[in-house]
Amino acid sequence: MSETRVIILTGPSGAGKSTAIKTMEDLGYFCVDNLPIILLPKFIELCDGSVEEISKIVLVMDIRERPFLKEYPRIFEELRERGQKIEIIYLEASDEALLRRFSETRRQHPLAGGGSVTEGIAVEREELADLKQHADQIIDTTNLNVHQLRAVITRYFSHVHPEKKMFITVLSFGYKFGVPSTVDIVLDVRFLPNPYFVEALKYLTGNDQAVIDYVTGSEDTQQFIEKLRGFLDFLLPRYEKEGKTYLTIGIGCTGGKHRSVVIANHLDTIINREKYNIRVDHRDLNKV
Repeated sequence: MSETRVIILTGPSGAGKSTAIKTMEDLGYFCVDNLPIILLPKFIELCDGSVEEISKIVLVMDIRERPFLKEYPRIFEELRERGQKIEIIYLEASDEALLRRFSETRRQHPLAGGGSVTEGIAVEREELADLKQHADQIIDTTNLNVHQLRAVITRYFSHVHPEKKMFITVLSFGYKFGVPSTVDIVLDVRFLPNPYFVEALKYLTGNDQAVIDYVTGSEDTQQFIEKLRGFLDFLLPRYEKEGKTYLTIGIGCTGGKHRSVVIANHLDTIINREKYNIRVDHRDLNKV
């Protein structure tokens, strides 16, 4: 059984794979862009037998190598039957974000052909749909600039042996901006007291102590947190036992500025950091 950790970085063109692979290279991963899928088993074998220690590999694989989508199910399955762990990290972005990025860079979409970038994006989404379903982790880069994406990738993969701990992302968001497509569990906290309707709290956020005191001072909030603690104590070990490497918990309120931020931050204090790697992100904190 190979001890080499193999991460397949994939997703639609323009989603940020180039930035991600450069970041992971800086983190000490051995990175290869666009390796032909048919060479993957031999490549892993060579890494295992290398005189230099190559224990962490990142491979960008996508529609640029046309046989990839046809061959990856068979090859990944064969490798897993041999005991090789394959992690699929899928970078996602909205159509609007992809269009903007192609416009800014003036790049030609690889599947546009004689058509528009919009048509190329649609075709690529359709071709990647099955692969996305099999991803271990989906990272939505829609609202991230290059520096923010580097920070996200660094938080995900900077641990020496993250496979020993499930990586939990707690993501606050506002329903008015849409439910994140990457969440595994969604908790709606719009039933909690809303600081937005208190004039002194309206323009503060869930990071401010006055808002924290207001939200957590409610008996409903206290009961919810206590029940949530028991829910997570029951659920997280079972996700881990099932083999899940990454878990994203979405906490939603109306605007993503007050209640969801308070609860997301509180989860950071009640989830056991000795058992799990935890990251908290507030998606809509600065949106209007």
